[in-house]
Amino acid sequence: MNGVDEELIKKIPGLPIVMTTAEWAINAGRSNSIWTLTFGLRCCAMEMMATGAPKYDWARFGLEVPSASPRRADMMIVAGTVTKKMEPVIIRLYEQMAEPKYVIAMGACAISGGPFIYDSYSVIKGADKIIPVDIYIPGCPPRPEALLDGIIKLQKKIMKQKFRTVKEHK
Repeated sequence: MNGVDEELIKKIPGLPIVMTTAEWAINAGRSNSIWTLTFGLRCCAMEMMATGAPKYDWARFGLEVPSASPRRADMMIVAGTVTKKMEPVIIRLYEQMAEPKYVIAMGACAISGGPFIYDSYSVIKGADKIIPVDIYIPGCPPRPEALLDGIIKLQKKIMKQKFRTVKEHK
């Protein structure tokens, strides 16, 4: 049924009724309508822009037009070298995003510092040193196909999320 988990959806024979859980329905909505906050720092930003262009068209995978505000974004794509000068900006933007929020580290520089890891005092050795990262996309720079694969992996991760119930305080 178009990639939908058969255990979660049960058709009632003879009736046009589909039964599922609210958790599945909300996660399906979240995973297929991701608002991005693109944070292109260096060369990986070119491949990220190419992924949103007509040839690859990330909109057909459920990504919306990049958001101009972190308050409307669900996902941040950190693409390129993270320097100490940009660290407070990345942290501030991440903190301004509403929950649930996701981060993709795109490229060798965003994952580990890339070729600048040895000789540069100003490079942070991975975006995960300052903010939590959900998906890592290796490459220098990674091709648009790799970014689309990472987006699909993030969508699968979103579909598996469980809602937390808040216990009442007595």
